[in-house]
Amino acid sequence: MVLLDTTEGRPIEERSNNIVLRLAESAAEVRAAQALRYRIFYRDMAAKPSAEVAALERDFDEFDDYCDHLLMLDQSLGGGPESVIGTYRLMRREAAARCGRFYSADEYDISKLLDHPGEILELGRSCIDPDYRKGWAMQLLWKGIVAYVMTYDVELMFGCASLPGTDPQALALPLSYLYRHHLAPEDLRPRAVASRYQAMDLAQEEDILPRQALREMPPLIKGYLRLGGYVGDGAVVDHEFGTTDVCVVVQMASVTGKYRRHYIGDEVKRAGEAPVETLPTSGDQPATDGQDDG
Repeated sequence: MVLLDTTEGRPIEERSNNIVLRLAESAAEVRAAQALRYRIFYRDMAAKPSAEVAALERDFDEFDDYCDHLLMLDQSLGGGPESVIGTYRLMRREAAARCGRFYSADEYDISKLLDHPGEILELGRSCIDPDYRKGWAMQLLWKGIVAYVMTYDVELMFGCASLPGTDPQALALPLSYLYRHHLAPEDLRPRAVASRYQAMDLAQEEDILPRQALREMPPLIKGYLRLGGYVGDGAVVDHEFGTTDVCVVVQMASVTGKYRRHYIGDEVKRAGEAPVETLPTSGDQPATDGQDDG
């Protein structure tokens, strides 16, 4: 397992009272993140574990060994892995090359993203312990992602974001709204692989009510849209996780001014003071790869 070398300092270290945000620095911390993911995805949500995942009570796959794992830790719970209360999985281009592919490639043709000359970042496996799903915690998590993006000069972020349920027709309104109003530009547009492609344009234009569509949209996807994000062509049903996925793409150069100032220009506010409405929240959704992004 490749872990962060901290001899030259931590690329990410954000603090808010007892809460610390940084990258995982030990195999035990990665296992703690996997255990948190298991509790959220398999116990609280509709995911169906394999026998091995269920036996170990950890959500893991072959990608974990190649990714950076962003951790949120509550130091009041101790100084070890038991303090992990939030996580996000991050995979850059060089890590995907060592692994052989990005996670999203199982669901989407991402060749247009791979052709982008700058650094790209896949986000995924995001979750926060239910007791910490407050505005300040989500603010801190996203502040860490922005710090990571700036450290590695990331130009594009992407990942598979989930809507609950496996019946695309039942999700016709949010899927149609995304397709009609937030489809990625042709040169950056992922497309669901042919064997898994589900049409998104399922409702007539007169039936697409934006406010209602956004009310039905998972908080994480709404957050990416606030950043100026797009979606690819086609949804993918993930029966293992009980979700319908869309591929989200965010160009960092196009991040809207309000959020650029908030995440890049401002310091994270003290715990309890950050306004919930200003951030892309993960809410009850597992981030972006059928479990969330990646």
